[in-house]
Amino acid sequence: MDYTVVSYAVYLPVATGVTVWVARTLSRNGRIFLADVFAGDEKLADAVNHLLVVGFYLINLGFVALWMRNDEQVRDVQGIFNALSYKLGTVLLVLGVMHLGNVYVLNRIRRRGRQEREPFAPSRPPVPPQARLNPGQA
Repeated sequence: MDYTVVSYAVYLPVATGVTVWVARTLSRNGRIFLADVFAGDEKLADAVNHLLVVGFYLINLGFVALWMRNDEQVRDVQGIFNALSYKLGTVLLVLGVMHLGNVYVLNRIRRRGRQEREPFAPSRPPVPPQARLNPGQA
């Protein structure tokens, strides 16, 4: 029995399944966030959501496919588990980094949009200071 092929046969469906699950979860739950980012424009939020999902699939499934290859022959069952833990762990880390990157960028866009809609948001003072008082002048 070729254990390298067994490791491929387990890795590919598990990594693909996890990628699809994460993409669906992000798409379903991210739609509300995107609607807020784009000030309630549902059509724009849906379009951006779909584009993000397609890009997520392309990048992550491409990485899964490239990462599948083993340089060394897997010789036993322990080698299968070693290869799978290393490969699947790396895929999960890449998925997490991609997710955090998306959330960071969208949160920046959301914050900027809120500041434009609400010019006197609590993060900015309503008027610039007119003068400065020294501690003894009060």
